[in-house]
Amino acid sequence: MNHKLATDLIHVGQEPDLATGAVVPPVYRTSTYKQEGINKNKGYDYGRTRNPTRDNLEKCIAALEDAKYGLTYSSGMAALTNIFLSFLDKNSYVLCCDDVYGGTFRLLDKVFKRFGVQADFIDMNNLELVDEKLWLNQHRTNITLAESPTNPLLKIIDIREVAKLTKKYDSIFVFDNTFASPYFQKPLNLGADVVIHSTTKYINGHSTVIGGALVLNNKELYQGLEGGYRSLKFNQNAIGAIPGPDDCWTIRENIKTLALRMEKHQENAFKIANYLINNQKVKRVIYPGLKSHPQHELAKKQMTGFSGMITIDVGTLKNSRKLVENVKIFSLAESLGGVESLIEHPALMTHASIPKNVREKIGITDGLVRISVGIEDSEDLIKDLEQALSN
Repeated sequence: MNHKLATDLIHVGQEPDLATGAVVPPVYRTSTYKQEGINKNKGYDYGRTRNPTRDNLEKCIAALEDAKYGLTYSSGMAALTNIFLSFLDKNSYVLCCDDVYGGTFRLLDKVFKRFGVQADFIDMNNLELVDEKLWLNQHRTNITLAESPTNPLLKIIDIREVAKLTKKYDSIFVFDNTFASPYFQKPLNLGADVVIHSTTKYINGHSTVIGGALVLNNKELYQGLEGGYRSLKFNQNAIGAIPGPDDCWTIRENIKTLALRMEKHQENAFKIANYLINNQKVKRVIYPGLKSHPQHELAKKQMTGFSGMITIDVGTLKNSRKLVENVKIFSLAESLGGVESLIEHPALMTHASIPKNVREKIGITDGLVRISVGIEDSEDLIKDLEQALSN
């Protein structure tokens, strides 16, 4: 029977324990499993390879993205590294959106670059440029990597159109869905090959766990050919960057409230965005749910909601520093997607690994502030921003 997402959040991967009937399945804290004979077991032999608690989480996250396969990792960056190590070789190519998480830029520019992997960072709203870059590099093993909404400028990329181009040139299309969550966007249904999540963010939603996940429908990418070593499942085990059972259990439990949290994040974000539009201290408000957003219509087309992320421009480093250091309810902190409201300075924090000239070319200026709207009372949040802006 097919269920709505809010039902799957509670029940998929959350089935009562078969041994005891416990409604909340237990944590399997074990590194190894007793075997009935050599290569004869109950589906488990070593904790890095499989764990029942991790299996349950992977099953749940896959279901939320309408996917057949799910894999979880110790962080979002570990998940991305597993993709690269699974499918890239020396002289491979990665086409990436220019407005991307600073850690992703750092991984490509400082780590994989050393092994001969070339990466281009471009505006993926320019589909002609996407086509040109993929055409020029079609004879190399390559990956196309995108986010939408992007981090931190919240640009909306046309997932369906980019997917058509990646299929044309046989590029693996990897899509980071962290900012929207599966509740508001399902990139696999729009043509992406692999969806990546930092489960640290909205999926866990309580700022308690670092984690990552990959979901997909392509059996070859999941299971692989050539003995399976060029596959995500093989390399999840071979590389070993897996989450522990307690982290998996925590994320799995917190997933249950994703629908409720995302609705409240969005409700608060709308109210705060509309307040900020009318504040003279704010030069620009970027929120995909606003009609003033340049890709608002595209966002409505491929998303069912707009999440809780807002980016604003207050003009100068002095103004942005004053804002983020004078809030009382908001916490000045990296990360996002938790029940508590966070605020940060992209140029000096999450995107500091990107060279200043590159940041400024993209639009990540010193006056930019990124806000992760939590689920507190919206009036209290607005008053907090108001006092911080007026100081």
